[in-house]
Amino acid sequence: MVTKQDLELLEENTKNCKRAVIIGGGLIGVELAEMLKTRNIEVAFLIREEAFWHNVLPLQDARMISKHVRSHSVDLRHETELDKIVGDENGRVKSIRNNLGEEMECQLVGLCAGVRPNIDFLKNSTLETDKGILVDEYLQTNIKDVYAIGDCVQLKQPSEKRNSIEAVWYARRMMGETLAQTLTGNAMKYKPRNWFNSAKFFDVEYQTYGKVSPIPGENEMHFHWQHKDNTKAITVAFEANSNKFLGINTFGIRMRHPVFDQWLNENRKIDYVLANLKQANFDPEFYTHYEKEIFKSFKENLQKA
Repeated sequence: MVTKQDLELLEENTKNCKRAVIIGGGLIGVELAEMLKTRNIEVAFLIREEAFWHNVLPLQDARMISKHVRSHSVDLRHETELDKIVGDENGRVKSIRNNLGEEMECQLVGLCAGVRPNIDFLKNSTLETDKGILVDEYLQTNIKDVYAIGDCVQLKQPSEKRNSIEAVWYARRMMGETLAQTLTGNAMKYKPRNWFNSAKFFDVEYQTYGKVSPIPGENEMHFHWQHKDNTKAITVAFEANSNKFLGINTFGIRMRHPVFDQWLNENRKIDYVLANLKQANFDPEFYTHYEKEIFKSFKENLQKA
């Protein structure tokens, strides 16, 4: 989340800024690029992947987002990394050098290459740590009656298909609710539900439910549909041997969280999910709908397979 202090600092550092370079293709980088563009500052965006956020999104989704970011006059560079920041005689940045040997003039550099728990101040304590503060299924540390929750936490035994560190708002909320039960006498294990996240890439809203791998595993298949305007798309993951629904990414189409949560819990098949997609649509009554087009595309792809 961008705070008021962040905005004030940005305002101070962009007074005489004509060009900025952002390093790392994450969500914070998108927010920073959007803010800089509102100040008429040219933005170059360096990412190491072949398409935007491909470490999270399947390639077709990532390519669509890359195209959308570029449509906002952002100089997005794929497979490009920072080599060196070059300063002037006053110690202020004047350019960066990338891994391709190119020098890029700029007056501001945004380092947005992901997040990690800030636990350096605990290194000399008796708390057990790794990448984060290690906790058990009750969110308790190695010290009796000492608990930890939130972005700093690393689960010793994460649930199946969940990461040991999850820096998302709803995971923090569920941890708080779980720990509150324990602290009030009702000891409760932390059992996160189906994975969910949401974000926004300039004008394109993104939601994900369940698990859609950036690179499908051995028994995972993807169905992808994309609208011709390149601002709306879905990618559905399912098991190859059983057609069990595993998860869905949606772009530019709002969906209802409880509906997908129910379908995941009921182990529904992909054909059921797509045939009943209208039930999950969150858009207003007179908004354009795409369920029939999506299901027709799925059936045509199924016949070709």
